[in-house]
Amino acid sequence: MVFRLVLGCGSFGHSLVETIRHDPGRLLVLTSEERRVETLRGDSINAQLVDPTNATAIAEAADEVDVIVVASDDPRQNLASAKAARRAFPGAQLTAFTGEEPRPETTDALSTVADTLIDPSVAVTDYIIERVGDKGLRLRRLVRMLRALSGKLAVVTHDNPDPDALASAVALQKIAQAVGCDAEVVYFGNITHQENRAFVNLLDLDLRNLQRGDDLAEFAGFALVDHSRPGVNDQLPADTNVDVVIDHHPPRAPIDARFVDVRSDVGATSTLLTDYLMQLGYKLDTAVATGLLYGIRVDTKDFSRDISPADFEAAEFLVPRADSSLLAQFETPSMSAETLSIIGRAIREREMRGDVLLSGVGPISDRDALAQAADHLLNMEGITTTLVYGFKEGTVYVSARARGTDLDLGETLRDAFGQIGSAGGHADMAGAQISLGLLGDVEEGSADSLRQILTDVITDRFFDTLTSRPGQPVESVYSIPEFGKQFFDGEE
Repeated sequence: MVFRLVLGCGSFGHSLVETIRHDPGRLLVLTSEERRVETLRGDSINAQLVDPTNATAIAEAADEVDVIVVASDDPRQNLASAKAARRAFPGAQLTAFTGEEPRPETTDALSTVADTLIDPSVAVTDYIIERVGDKGLRLRRLVRMLRALSGKLAVVTHDNPDPDALASAVALQKIAQAVGCDAEVVYFGNITHQENRAFVNLLDLDLRNLQRGDDLAEFAGFALVDHSRPGVNDQLPADTNVDVVIDHHPPRAPIDARFVDVRSDVGATSTLLTDYLMQLGYKLDTAVATGLLYGIRVDTKDFSRDISPADFEAAEFLVPRADSSLLAQFETPSMSAETLSIIGRAIREREMRGDVLLSGVGPISDRDALAQAADHLLNMEGITTTLVYGFKEGTVYVSARARGTDLDLGETLRDAFGQIGSAGGHADMAGAQISLGLLGDVEEGSADSLRQILTDVITDRFFDTLTSRPGQPVESVYSIPEFGKQFFDGEE
C-alpha cells in the first residue's frame, strides 16, 4: 500500500491533499503551521505539527515512505524540505513544488534534488496528482529499485530481439540513466531479420551481443524486457536473480523479480515504456520515439491486433516526436538470399490439412526467416494457420501464424511444446524452440532420421493439440478428401 508524505502545506498543498485524501493508501502531512494542522485534522486528514525542514523529525514521524511531495508556498522552505526529505528517505519518489515567485537559483537547486519539479507557471494540479496517485505507483517503485542498485544494470531482451524488445530495452536504459543508474542493453543470439537489422542500423542503437557462458559478474542487476523468465528465450542462467521484468505477454508461471510489470491487456511492451516516459516528463530524442512507435506498430500489426486504448495514447504521444522517413526505411529493406531460400523450401515441403499448413525446412542459419516464411505462406488461398520449423545448432525453432480463426496460437504452442521446450506468443503469432537432445538419440547429420523424428514430434504434437482444443472442428484440421469421407460419415 502506497504511503504519501506531504511536507509543508500552503494553499497549493492544501488543494492537493484535498484531492488525493481518498486515494487508497496512507497519507501524512507534516507542517510547522499549527492552524493548518488543526484545519486538516478537522477534515479527518492525518497531520502533525513537525518542522518539515528537519530530516530527523521527518524520519521519526513516518516509517517507510513511497512518495514525498514538498508543497509549501515558500520557495526557500521547499528547498530545505526537499534536502531534508532526501536525507530522511533517499529511496522515495520526491516531487517538489517551487512555491510562489521562486528565485531562479532556488528553482535550479530544487531541480537537482527532486525527481519531479512543479513550477506553477507551467503546470497544473492534475500534473501533480498523476504522479502521486495510483497511476504512477509502478513508476515510483521502479525508480526506487533502480536507485538502489549499486552497479550496472543489464537490460536483457529475448533472443534474436525484435523491434518491440529492442525499443523497450533502450527506453528502460534511458529511464535508468535518468535516475542515476548505469545501464547497458544486451541480447543473446543474432539480429538477422532484415527489418530488424535496418531498425538497429538506422537508429544507431548501442547494443551488446552476449554469448552463452559469458562472465556476467560485471552486472549488479538484471532487467528482462518483452519476456519474463531467465533461461527461457534468453541464454541467461535459469537461476539468475532478476530485478526488473516488464512485458506484455501473459505468463504461464509465477514471475520471480523484485519489480514486475506484466500487462497483457496492451499490444506491446513499448506501450508500457512509453507510459513510463510520459509520466516522467522525459524529453524523448527522435531515435527513441521512432523505435517505440515502430515497436508498437509491429507488435499490433499496425494497430489491427490486440490493440488497447493505451497503445493509441502511446502512439499519439510518439508520432510528433518520431521520424516518419525512418519508419518507411525500416519497412522496405532488401530480403536476404537465405530468407528467399527458406521461403522457397517452405513452399516445396508444405503439408496441408484442411486450412492448416505445416512445413519443415531442415537446417537453417537465419531463424528469423522462419517467421517470414510463415507470414508468406499465410497468404495462400484457403489457409488460416501456418507453422514452419527448422533446426540450427542443436535446437529446433518453430514459427506459427494465424488469421481469420478463433485459434489461440500462443496457447496452442504452449500446450503442444511447452513440456519439451519453451513456447508462447500471441493468438495469431507464436513460436517455440526445442532442444534436439529432447527428441531422441539422433545426429544433425542423419538427415533422413532427423526429418522423420521432427515430423513425428512437431507435426503430430501440433495437430494432436489442435484437435483436442475445445470447439476446434476436426474437419478444419484433417481434411475430408485426405482421410476419406467415410470416416466422417460413419462408414467403414
